[in-house]
Amino acid sequence: QVQLVESEGGLVQAGGSLKLTCTASGQTIFRFAMGWFRQAPGKEREFVAAITWSGGNTHYADSVKGRFTISRENAKKTVSLQMNRLKPEDTAVYYCAAAYTSWSTILPAEDEYNYWGQGTQVTVPS
Repeated sequence: QVQLVESEGGLVQAGGSLKLTCTASGQTIFRFAMGWFRQAPGKEREFVAAITWSGGNTHYADSVKGRFTISRENAKKTVSLQMNRLKPEDTAVYYCAAAYTSWSTILPAEDEYNYWGQGTQVTVPS
């Protein structure tokens, strides 16, 4: 079992930066694919970023590519999302997700994850 807790989000002006950190408790996350998703008001939850076991490979949604960076520190059982050049359309509840995998891989689909954090609100006013 893995429990995931996201750090507090917040209100950030457009063009600003914010770093979200997800901390896992329970067991090691070394063999877990990790990802970030978000859900804006009135919309379905969508993929943001994913990372492999060691962090050697990452994958991003086109809407955040070049602005967001996902990283992980397995020894600390954390995965982070550095968000730069934030836009009003980045306003959403952000969720951390984890899935045990038999090999190191990227998981971009929501239904591939079986552990989720409670979510944290990020607001970028227009």
